[in-house]
Amino acid sequence: MAKQPDSMFAQVRKQAITEIVIQKGNVTVGELCERFGVSPATIRNDLRDLEVAGAIERTHGGAMSCQKPLYELNTYQKEDRYVPEKEAIAKTAAEFIQPGDAIALDTGTTTFQLAKHLVGIDNLTVVTYDLEIALWLERNTNVSIIMAGGPVRRNFHCTVGMTAINMISNLRVDKLFTAANGISVKHGLSTPSMEMSNIKTVLLDKADRVFLLSDSSKINRDAFVVFAPISKVDVMITDDKANAEFVAAATEEGVHVICVHV
Repeated sequence: MAKQPDSMFAQVRKQAITEIVIQKGNVTVGELCERFGVSPATIRNDLRDLEVAGAIERTHGGAMSCQKPLYELNTYQKEDRYVPEKEAIAKTAAEFIQPGDAIALDTGTTTFQLAKHLVGIDNLTVVTYDLEIALWLERNTNVSIIMAGGPVRRNFHCTVGMTAINMISNLRVDKLFTAANGISVKHGLSTPSMEMSNIKTVLLDKADRVFLLSDSSKINRDAFVVFAPISKVDVMITDDKANAEFVAAATEEGVHVICVHV
């Protein structure tokens, strides 16, 4: 019985490690030692047990997620992840929005944070297919809101389908603030959903300038459906943990990458 608390703590730690790996994509033994205050041997044992259970995949010096690229967290699962990063990214993105602009906001938790910075911008028009963004703007700002209608994608707070796509196809915006589940120089911007890919592609085609908002956990990851090459992006705003090699390669493709301090 005396060992039960240690055993229980080990299970909690393993569950936490799994969550960290899923969120970050990969993690080192050193990072986990610092996080949990245990020895490298303990962490390696945890990673071995988690790999046997199929929860993670061990790598040299750490672990990586073994989830399928099709897997997608819904809005409820994402809303409390990387919050400081998303807030910092959104604050910087808002600096590019001027009175009189017509902008489009992609669905997502980072673009929702951006919506909160639109209070007080005069003569602003916002096109979106995100229900929460439209509702927040309607309640808290004086911006003109154009909501793309269509079937609602349950648990993702957005509309999808040809009705929304056809409506957006008739519009033109100065700036698009978009998001992606996977971002790489080699494969471009990607998402797990074909429906989401279709609407994102139309938004990209209807914007004079494209701003990609993403925390660094999405970098060098690929999802199921590619909807644009990285060269489609004019400005990428991410956090200061962004992979330096990716930043250099994206810059070579003509993307202005801004790494905000968190």
